[in-house]
Formats: sequence, structure tokens, C-alpha cells
Amino acid sequence: MIALTCGHATRGAPSPWIVRWSHLVKPGDTVLDVACGAGRHLVWFTERGHPCTGIDRDLAHVQDLGKKVALHCADIECSPWPLLSNGLPALFGAIVVTNYLWRPLIPTLLQSLSPGGVLLYETFAQGNETVGRPARADFLLRHGELLEICRGMHTVAYEDGYLDHPPRFVQRIAALRREVDANGPPLLYTL
Repeated sequence: MIALTCGHATRGAPSPWIVRWSHLVKPGDTVLDVACGAGRHLVWFTERGHPCTGIDRDLAHVQDLGKKVALHCADIECSPWPLLSNGLPALFGAIVVTNYLWRPLIPTLLQSLSPGGVLLYETFAQGNETVGRPARADFLLRHGELLEICRGMHTVAYEDGYLDHPPRFVQRIAALRREVDANGPPLLYTL
């Protein structure tokens, strides 16, 4: 996969997990990239016609995207959630999180997911302390933690294991928030 460029800096290629499951995001749905970093997933989704919002405490590497996406500079670990609508978390058709874990934020992220929306989450898991950083338990998902977080959602795909390039332990999930009418037709999605 080709790395996306930002001026002279390289954004890096989007995560293969995010690419693999991005088709679950309904056409035209809004995408929130949490801890968006250099913006590799913002570029991926805007190129596919999705209005995007990126949030991070440092937006220096995504300023060039400012006209294409909504950017919010915030320390989401030490400040209140800034993306509100009428006092409640703003809703998004998809929420993308990679290489980031702040457990106190997870309930807010789930509240920010529209009915029928998709959560694409991929980050480090227990075992990573044996191969590199992060190594602190605060930053590593416990075995099955994403499944527990997404209980009540429709899990389309889940992985928990070791990847060798670069060496890391990860956990990742693609899960759909159930529509308001749970008695309606079954969810349709392509694997």
C-alpha cells in the first residue's frame, strides 16, 4: 500500500484493518477519527466521499487538511469532550480509533455513534509489553476487552493476537451499533 503524503512529511498508509472494513460505513456518513495523528484515516475516508472530523491534542501534521475536514484540537484525556450537540455527544456514522486507548473516553465514543453506525477500533493488547512499546497495562487492552466494550452491538469482525511486521500484539474490532428498531430486518453487510 502506498503511503499518503503531507507536504514533506509522510502520513503513512491507512491501517489494513480500517481499509478492510471501511465499506461498512454508509455512503456519505460522517467519520470521526479519534487521536487522528498525521491524518492517514482522514485522507482515506475523505477520498471516499465521507465528511470527516479529526480530533487530537496536536494537529500540526494535519493542518493541510483543514479545508477538507473539521479539525478539533483538544486534550481528550484532561478536558471535557468538545464534540457536543445540544449538550450531548455529537453523532457520527463511523468512529475510527487506531493505536490509542483512553478507557474513560470509551462510553462517550459509544454514545457518539449513530444508530447503524460502525466502530472501527484497533490498538495494542496485552502481550505487547514483551515486544515493545507501549508496555504499560493502562495502554494495553485486556484479552477480549473490545468484545466486552461492544456487547450489545453487532460484531462483524474481531481479532486478538500477534502481528509480526512490526512486532506487536493487537486487538481490533469492526462493530455496528444496532438500529433503533431491533425487530426490523437483519443487518446487511458484505464480508
